[in-house]
Amino acid sequence: MKRTATAHWEGTGKEGNGHLSTQSSVLNQTQYSSLSRFESGVGTNPEELIAAAHSGCFTMKLSFNLSGAGFVPTSIETTATVTLENGAIPSIDLECTAIVPGITAEKFQELALDAKANCPISKLLNTDIRLNAVLH
Repeated sequence: MKRTATAHWEGTGKEGNGHLSTQSSVLNQTQYSSLSRFESGVGTNPEELIAAAHSGCFTMKLSFNLSGAGFVPTSIETTATVTLENGAIPSIDLECTAIVPGITAEKFQELALDAKANCPISKLLNTDIRLNAVLH
């Protein structure tokens, strides 16, 4: 399976702007710029998209892990915070809360740590990934 996305940019890095489109059309000429990346301008940015990809991938992997262990999650919510410092991403923090009937806290942590280590996006990223997983 292959997925594609396209970036188009015009102008300088600071004053220019561009747009992103994805194969699925979920992003369809979605605006991004230096302002949306480094300040608070309208549009998306690469770090926000990495956060979306990582939170989605981790959450789905955790759901697969839970069902594989015989548990059906009522809900799982994950927020990924990507830190950009000095032109690098030194860390990503995953904050996960879940409602999973019948599971022990220990089993939940085991499956969450496995999801952190083994979701495809975690495997792709070369950064410190920290996880705080809370079972409700």
